[in-house]
Amino acid sequence: MEHHIAEDGVDHTTPEPRVAVAALIRAAGVHGLRLRRVLAMLVAGWHSVEDLIRTQATPRRTVEELLAATGTDLGRRRVDGRELVRIRPECAADYRAEFATAELPAPVDQAPAAARLSESLRAAVRADVAAVPPPMAALDHVQATPESVLRRAAWLASHYDLDNASVLFLGDHDLTSTALGRLHPDLAITVVDVDDRVLAHIDRIAEREGLRIRCLHADLRFGLPPSVLGTSDLVFTDPPYTPEGVGLFTARAAECLRDGGRVLIAYGYSDRTPALGLKVQQRLHRLGMLFEAILPDFDRYDGAQAVGSASDLYVCRPLGSGTTRRGDTRIYTHGPQSGESTGGPSAAALDALRGLVSAPTPLPVVEAEWTSPTTGDAALIDAMADPGPWLFRVLAAANTRQLGVLVRNNHPDLLDAAAQRALSDLVGAKFRLKFHRSTPDGRHAVVVASSIAASSAAEPDATRPAAESSIAGALLRKAHGRIANVWREALIRRESARGRTLTKNQARDLVLASAPRRDELDLRLIDLPRHRVAAVLAAADQPAAEDASAAGSAE
Repeated sequence: MEHHIAEDGVDHTTPEPRVAVAALIRAAGVHGLRLRRVLAMLVAGWHSVEDLIRTQATPRRTVEELLAATGTDLGRRRVDGRELVRIRPECAADYRAEFATAELPAPVDQAPAAARLSESLRAAVRADVAAVPPPMAALDHVQATPESVLRRAAWLASHYDLDNASVLFLGDHDLTSTALGRLHPDLAITVVDVDDRVLAHIDRIAEREGLRIRCLHADLRFGLPPSVLGTSDLVFTDPPYTPEGVGLFTARAAECLRDGGRVLIAYGYSDRTPALGLKVQQRLHRLGMLFEAILPDFDRYDGAQAVGSASDLYVCRPLGSGTTRRGDTRIYTHGPQSGESTGGPSAAALDALRGLVSAPTPLPVVEAEWTSPTTGDAALIDAMADPGPWLFRVLAAANTRQLGVLVRNNHPDLLDAAAQRALSDLVGAKFRLKFHRSTPDGRHAVVVASSIAASSAAEPDATRPAAESSIAGALLRKAHGRIANVWREALIRRESARGRTLTKNQARDLVLASAPRRDELDLRLIDLPRHRVAAVLAAADQPAAEDASAAGSAE
């Protein structure tokens, strides 16, 4: 040991590195094996701290403590901006001998079937994951590695009979759905996610590869698409790792299950904070979840270093009711919907919102949601917590003369002229939009929507279909209705206004001929991913549909 006598006369000793490392491993008890595996990596060669954390599923603070204990025996260098570490070569033999790093038992693979997957499948999954939209911090996105995604898919395929089964993913930025679909192409898969970017990416893969994957939009804090309730045999979710997030996603998963179904949850916590893991497990127990299995360190992530860049796989059998109503929306660890967030709108922002929407009587400002239509002459919506996907849904759900929506000034739909134009075009058959950036300050913005149906006839807009004849407008005004029914009735009303008669059967046939995807017709427009909404609205007002309509009525 090195001895240092301070001015206070106290002998401050610094243990030799291997002594300090040995003490740290002894203190870890039966969990010291994980530290010895980190040491084995350090003895073998250069590694980044991130690699050490992810490979051994060890929290960052624990790895940092071990690195600190190695002291002067640790070598460091930077390569391409990344710091790499290793035990210095002249010390490596001593570490191998003292900590028996060459004699460590190999980890047991939780899904040995994954090792038998073809290289072409592995390459495809790696390409899918490489092209996924960037993680959104406000939604607690942390990307699972392609190897983990494959492990999940192989485990599901090797433990359940997936013939004639239905599998649902609640949130899937990791793309486990496409990996499972590639492995089992005939499997019926549904993905429900709040991120329209992710849904569009999955939909493109499914269409290109011929996979049976249906994508639906929902923010689970507000509810589920009715079409998924009680329809699935297995539900997989990797939720936000707060007790509130895990509880909400699990309860929603239970609502989607058929009798005998199972919920599979990826959840991780640091072994330094076991109380948090207990809190989450207690919440799952209160939801009536029986733990059939907990597979430790099943997944690895590019991130989430506080929990060792790893999570366990919980296999749960629901024995109670998982139904949950809307409660606290603060389920995330980052952003405006985190438990610590205090970022509500300012009084000046609320005043600005009220000042931009004319109403005969003062209006209350209500929190954003779209579970049912918003009606009345006018409405004021606080959507400051919107991570991005809410604004369009709020507009689609509103059937008012005027609507004012308060959003963040850096909202994705307001960032530039192109983004504003895309949103305006999408709802153009229903609303005219005005964007008030930096109102009343650099943090807030207001979007004012004015109904086309209530617009003055003295101000025609030739760039948009007339409100009374637009099928897209009808679909937007009844976004909570079954698409096939709304479309059919709108066709009949339009032809009647033109003096032509169209039967229900004729209108149904026209809808079937015009719809971009027939399997969407039984769904609600409000539940479709945004890119699919755009496709449906564009098809609804195609001139070809009008020509066919006229021809049908003349028969």
